[in-house]
Amino acid sequence: MTEKPFLVSGRNTLIHKIRKLDLLVINGEDHPPLVVTHKGIKEYSGKVPENKREAKNQDMELVDLTSIDVFGEEKTLLFVQTINGKEYKVDYSKHGTPLFIKIHQENAF
Repeated sequence: MTEKPFLVSGRNTLIHKIRKLDLLVINGEDHPPLVVTHKGIKEYSGKVPENKREAKNQDMELVDLTSIDVFGEEKTLLFVQTINGKEYKVDYSKHGTPLFIKIHQENAF
């Protein structure tokens, strides 16, 4: 069994932990996909891979928040901690505004 490149913490926090794999975060069909790299987070504009194997070929891990092994439901508010020690707040209700993705905390690890 290989190690997952992320951890789930609490009810709405993802922690990215493997630098060589980006996380492609899917939150239901109505919300835009996000890509989490070791440096930050942004809205994903590419073609979403059909499955986990296709994502791996692109050096990504497909993370479906609605999957039972992640959160099991769509999220309105998501916190994502990146490898560089920053925590981002993603407020899906504010998509299309500057408040959609904001730095929530900066930590020096």
